[in-house]
Amino acid sequence: MAIKDILTVVDLNGKQAAPKLALDLASRTGAHVTGLSIAFEPVVPGFIAAPMPADYIEIARDSALKAAAKAGEAFSDLARKNGVSSEVRTAEMITGGTAEPVISHCRFTDLVVIGQDNPDEPEPMRETLIEAVLFESGVPVLVVPYIGSQLKMKNVLVAWDGSPTASRAVHAALPLLAMAEKVTVMMVETGKVSHGQPGADIATYLARHNLDVTVDLVPRPQTGIADAILNYVSDQGVDMVAMGGYGHSRMREFLFGGATREILAAMTVPILMAH
Repeated sequence: MAIKDILTVVDLNGKQAAPKLALDLASRTGAHVTGLSIAFEPVVPGFIAAPMPADYIEIARDSALKAAAKAGEAFSDLARKNGVSSEVRTAEMITGGTAEPVISHCRFTDLVVIGQDNPDEPEPMRETLIEAVLFESGVPVLVVPYIGSQLKMKNVLVAWDGSPTASRAVHAALPLLAMAEKVTVMMVETGKVSHGQPGADIATYLARHNLDVTVDLVPRPQTGIADAILNYVSDQGVDMVAMGGYGHSRMREFLFGGATREILAAMTVPILMAH
C-alpha cells in the first residue's frame, strides 16, 4: 500500500527533526501531512486539598494552547516551503494523563512520524507517547533521531527474527523499502538448529517485490540484541531500520522490551516499528 497520509507529532521545542523528515517523505510520495501539535495542560497535584482557582486553570490551559499554536505555525511554514499538502491539528491532553487524545488522531493515517526525545530540549511525555502510539494506534511508527536525519535510503536494514511483530514491520515498511537501493535482512544467531538457509523465506518474499536483498547472519554479542543492531547500523552505514516493537501491557502501562528501549535510546537513524 502506498503512503498517502502521514501524521507527524510537532515538537514544541527544537529543530523539528521529525516534521522535516515527514515533509521530505511526503514530497517523494505525494502524501498529505498532518502536523499534530499537542497542548499539555498541567495536572493538578493530588496533595492540594483546596480547589484550584478557575482562573489559574484557564491561564495554564491558554498558555499550553498558545505554545501548541506557535509550534503548529512553525510546521505550516515548513510545509509551505516544501510545497507539501498539509494541515495542522491540536490535541489537548493532561500531562501525565492518557494519550488517547493523541492516539485518536493516529488511527486514520498510513504512518506516524515522531521524534526521539531530546535530552537537551525534552518534550513532555515523549517516550510515553512513542510507546502509546506504537502499541495502541495500530499504525506503523517512524521514530526520528533528535539529531535529525535524511531519508537517503541507500541501505535499509530489516531486523528479522521471524516473529509476528517483525513480519508486521516488514509489511508496513514495504513502501519505504521500495525506495531503497539495497535492503539488508539482518539476523542474529540464536544457537538454535535451523532447517534450510536462515532468512531465505523473507529474502524471497522481498525479492518478489523487486527489492535488492542481502541476508546477513551476525554473531550474538554478549551485550545483547540491541547492541548487535546498533553496531551493525554504525558499521554498515545503514540509513533506516525496520523492526518489530516488543512490549506488553501491565496495569495499562506499556513497557518496552529491553532491546526496543535500548535501540530507541541510542538510535542514530530513523527506526520504523510496528506491533
